[in-house]
Amino acid sequence: MLTGDMDDAKLHTIWQQRRAGDAVVPLSQPLSLLMKRTLAKRARQLGALATVWDDLVPEDLRDHTALEGFTGGTLTVTVDSASHRFQLQTLLASGLLKELQARLPMALNKIKLVPGQFCSIDLNGSPRYEL
Repeated sequence: MLTGDMDDAKLHTIWQQRRAGDAVVPLSQPLSLLMKRTLAKRARQLGALATVWDDLVPEDLRDHTALEGFTGGTLTVTVDSASHRFQLQTLLASGLLKELQARLPMALNKIKLVPGQFCSIDLNGSPRYEL
């Protein structure tokens, strides 16, 4: 019996040694793919949009908005209150949308305004406003 136990132990050791180890993939590989394929494209699109948005939208209204995404010609903008959303809708209907479309390098078909709260940090590291 003792020899059988030793044989099992030897077999178990050999099995563990021959078993394929867990494939270790550095975290940098999937992150670099994410950055190149997804985030870089989004940053380019929203960067161009943000520049034009900052030029055309009045500062007091711009501080209450956040550009969330751009998909299929639709720009999604988060607005922090109903009154600011109404002001922005009025501006868009009175010609702001056409001016944005004229200045953007990509096709902007629609602007979707969604309610939401956010705390955006400015260049100085301070919050734009308190929640």
